Amino acid sequence: MAIRKLRPMTPATRFYSISTFEEITKKEPEKALLESNKKSGGRNNLGRITSRHRGGGHKRQYRIIDFKRDKHGIVGTIAGIEYDPNRAARIALVHYPDGEKRYIIAAMGMKVGTKIVSGPQAEVDFGNALPLKNIPAGTFIYNVEMFPGKGGQIGRSAGNSLQVMAKEDDWVSLKMPSGEIRKFRSGCYATIGTVGNADHENISLGKAGRSRWLGIRPQSRGMAMNPVDHPMGGGEGRSKSGGGGQHPESPWGKYAKGLKTRKRKNQSNKYIIKRRK
Repeated sequence: MAIRKLRPMTPATRFYSISTFEEITKKEPEKALLESNKKSGGRNNLGRITSRHRGGGHKRQYRIIDFKRDKHGIVGTIAGIEYDPNRAARIALVHYPDGEKRYIIAAMGMKVGTKIVSGPQAEVDFGNALPLKNIPAGTFIYNVEMFPGKGGQIGRSAGNSLQVMAKEDDWVSLKMPSGEIRKFRSGCYATIGTVGNADHENISLGKAGRSRWLGIRPQSRGMAMNPVDHPMGGGEGRSKSGGGGQHPESPWGKYAKGLKTRKRKNQSNKYIIKRRK
């Protein structure tokens, strides 16, 4: 999980850093758990760009991840830790006694040979999946379901975890990675521990070409454009919107900083106890 910084032998490697991949134990993915992953290039079904600055990038195959952890009461063994090109976290291959193999998101400290189990009777040990009502307050968890049986949706990125804060009736309060405190149904499943590969956020891409490998295309600053192309374009020299001290905004005039975009009538507002900072 350490970061390796390259020697500045060329301009491209001056700021380049990369993971050491020391936790990876298995290089080739499990063929039965692979799917094709077609890229959209940011286009919708009509061929129109709806998400800008996407396209190109290296080909990837999707790894089928077990977010539901619904193989209850059966002890699985971690057979390998793998790299997944589709996410920041590492994934772990689990072998079950009946011969089935599944991928899960690898927790911090997970190693080959670690035993894991899911279900209401499972122990509160890292890598095990339990309903929130069976997890004591103060425990750090990840891969949390928003609706019972839907599969984990919250806390899946590298280094992320949620903390169990309190329990009341059929609800459990969790502190999110953003600092927000939110109520979840007590029957929702979560995995004990913290997502591994926490050093991912410290990686510096170092050069423009590495963004292209990831499928991220170049983006021109609004200030570098003309007034006809962007609200912040124009002006003599560098200026915010043609010389005025205008607030930064998108090409369509929506404020880029400080504007609250959450809908006031969102159904989920009633589940939020404390908003993020």
